[in-house]
Amino acid sequence: MNLKGNAWKFGNDIDTDVIIPARYLNTSDPKELASHCMEDSDPDFSNKISAGDVMVAGKNFGCGSSREHAPIAIKEVGISCVIAKTFARIFYRNAFNIGLPIFESSEAAEDIDEGDQVIVDIELGEIRNVTKNRVYKATQVPPFMQQIISAGGLINYVSERVKKDGNL
Repeated sequence: MNLKGNAWKFGNDIDTDVIIPARYLNTSDPKELASHCMEDSDPDFSNKISAGDVMVAGKNFGCGSSREHAPIAIKEVGISCVIAKTFARIFYRNAFNIGLPIFESSEAAEDIDEGDQVIVDIELGEIRNVTKNRVYKATQVPPFMQQIISAGGLINYVSERVKKDGNL
């Protein structure tokens, strides 16, 4: 499975309050959350995104609180995946739980510029910067977690398994 889009670049230590400000946590509506994604960094961010675009950041992306609202807002705004040097562990797990692919690659995070066209091969863990004609290797997503992504998140994955097998 390949993901393709233009890169949106952010720095280090992007916390969940930056991704979705706490003042919007009174809703769990994904569309409402998406409309406020990254708005304290760029008030018009949600209107600039094209479906499939890629978010690129430095180290410790998703630090802060453990709210699932953050990866939900990113996914719903149209971002197909996030590439960063490192992720906060709770964000890492929350992202996969809701079916948002994320990839750790220091080289890609440093070299990709905002606006670069990027193609990500989920299965191989390969990131291709089409604009610069460069390829980077990301930490490969384990097959089990690739299945969770393909299902659209952990709840869908479990539901599909129960329907298919009658059990987990």
